[in-house]
Amino acid sequence: MGLALAPQTHNGDRKIQVSHSGRLGKPSRRKQFPSRHTRYSHKKTQLGVAVPEVSRLFAYSHSDPTIANQKHPPEKLISLMDEAGISHICLSAWSRPGQMIFSNAEVAQYTRAYPNRIFGLAAVNLHDPVNAVKELEHYVKAEGFVGLRVVPWLWNLPPSDAHYWPLYVKCIELDIPFLTQVGHTAPACPSEVGRPIPYIDSIALKFPALKIIMGHIGHPWAAETMAVAWKHENVYVDTSAWSPKYYAPELVRFANTTGRKKVMFGTNFPQLGFKACVDNVNAYLVGTKEGFKDEVVEDFMGGNAMRVLKLPVASGGNGSKL
Repeated sequence: MGLALAPQTHNGDRKIQVSHSGRLGKPSRRKQFPSRHTRYSHKKTQLGVAVPEVSRLFAYSHSDPTIANQKHPPEKLISLMDEAGISHICLSAWSRPGQMIFSNAEVAQYTRAYPNRIFGLAAVNLHDPVNAVKELEHYVKAEGFVGLRVVPWLWNLPPSDAHYWPLYVKCIELDIPFLTQVGHTAPACPSEVGRPIPYIDSIALKFPALKIIMGHIGHPWAAETMAVAWKHENVYVDTSAWSPKYYAPELVRFANTTGRKKVMFGTNFPQLGFKACVDNVNAYLVGTKEGFKDEVVEDFMGGNAMRVLKLPVASGGNGSKL
């Protein structure tokens, strides 16, 4: 999932830059946005092999399916972020029944290398709740991870299932969000677990203090996604896995009205490239009749995610500890 501040946006023929003061209009040094839901394959267990279902997603996205089996070193990832004007990303571990695809320990190699720019999202074995809670606590307290992410279709368990509940309690205790996927599954797996209503709605009612970030917009139930985010104080939406030129009209309308503080930019890199996503926000959603209002852009492109995930404000330099 990632936060990102676009270096330049366009409003008709008028270029807008985001200044360090957070105001639109005054040119300044380039300010970068954060980005969420970046994933990588294990160097031994490749994502395309461990999750063969994603090959359909890459094909439908017109992405090179071999990318799923590539693993960039931290410095390469930073260079791709810089090219797109992205200041922060959240790098997600991946787990499925019986297998850790990309482990929390591997994610920590990236977060240690660039602690001010790359932030970890933990994954756990949902079938072992006791040890899952312990692992989550360790990586938040010892490694500075900023959230827990579970992909329901990998487990065929909706977020309302009791296997999740101890993790929700721990997320509340640690004051971190729970990130998940809503909507249908492009991979050939059942989509029912991705329904915002009843699943996200029910856990938000049972755990009102739990911060929930619903990824992937929720098509074909985007209206449900926005309704649940509107209804619950601590429920949010991110746009990972969707090119900005295809965002649901319900999401844009929500961001422009009651959802200004609720909607976050995401990419799902490497399925969608950092720069392509930022460029498409500028081309289709900034300064266009169908796009975002000017005052919404900075919240969407980073401000909301920075606040909810409690990320530090971007500083000078690349933040490397290599």
